[in-house]
Amino acid sequence: MVKSMTGFGRGESSDGIRNFSVEIKSINHRYNDIIIKMPKHINYLEEEIKRVIKKKITRGRVELYISLEYIADSNMEVKVNLPLAMSYKKAMESLCNELNLDNNIGIELITKFPDILKTEKREENEDEVWLCLKQAVDESLNQLMIMRQVEGEELVKNIKEKVTTIENLVKEVQTRAPQVVIEHKEKLWNRINELLEEKYEIDESKLANEVAYFADKYGIDEEIVRLYSHINQLLRTLESDEPVGRKLDFLVQEMNREANTIGSKVGDIDITNSVVEIKSELEKIREQIQNIE
Repeated sequence: MVKSMTGFGRGESSDGIRNFSVEIKSINHRYNDIIIKMPKHINYLEEEIKRVIKKKITRGRVELYISLEYIADSNMEVKVNLPLAMSYKKAMESLCNELNLDNNIGIELITKFPDILKTEKREENEDEVWLCLKQAVDESLNQLMIMRQVEGEELVKNIKEKVTTIENLVKEVQTRAPQVVIEHKEKLWNRINELLEEKYEIDESKLANEVAYFADKYGIDEEIVRLYSHINQLLRTLESDEPVGRKLDFLVQEMNREANTIGSKVGDIDITNSVVEIKSELEKIREQIQNIE
C-alpha cells in the first residue's frame, strides 16, 4: 500500500511513576531524516527510538517530541550532607565561645547554610523507563501510519486519474501520427506541382522515397510504445506494498523524456498540443509523487 510522507500522531503512557506524552509528525523529504527532542537525562534512549521509527518509516523527515512528567515528584529525593552540617555546627560553637555569645544553634539555622540539603533525581531503571516510553512511541507511530496510509490512498487515486488522462492523450497522438505522413505527402505533391506548374511529370518513386524518409525520420512509434510501457509500470508500481516514491519519480522522468522527443520530432500542431497536455499532467503527478514514501 502506497503511503504518504505526511502525517501526525500522538501517544501517552504511564507506569505509576512517570507519564510520557509523545507527538510525532512527518513531512516529505528525500531521505529518512529523524529528529528527536526529549529531556536530556533520557538521551540514552535516542537510538532505541530511532530504531523503532525506522522499522516503519523509510523516507521522510520525522520530528518526535517527548515530554515527561513524574508523578508527585516521585523521582526526587532529599539528601543531607551530614559531615558538612557537623562542620558548620562546630564552627558556630567555636565562634560563640570566642565571642562569648549565647549558643542558640538550631536546625533552622543549620539548614540555611548552603549545600546542607540537596534534592536529586533518583537513579532510574533504564529498562523500565524505555518500556513505558515505548508504549507512547508505538501509539503515536500507529496513528501516524494510519494517517499516512489514508493520504497515500488519496494520492494513488488522484495519480491514476491523471495517468488515464495521459493514456487517452497518447492514443490521440498515436491516431494522429499516420495522418501527419499523409498530409506531408499531399503538401509535397501540391508544392511540387506549384513549382513545376504541371509542365513536367512528377517522379512518383522520388516522391515515395521522400515520404518514406519523412516517415522514418519523424516517426514516433518507439516513443509511443515506451510511453505505454511506462504507463503500465507506473500503474503496477502504485499497487506495490514497498516504498515506491523514488521509482515513481524515475518513471515520470522517463515519460517526460519520451513526450519531449515526440514534441521535437513532429511539427504537427495537434500532436504538439497533446504533448503539452501530457507534460502538464506529468508535472502534476510529479508534484504528488514528492509526498509518497
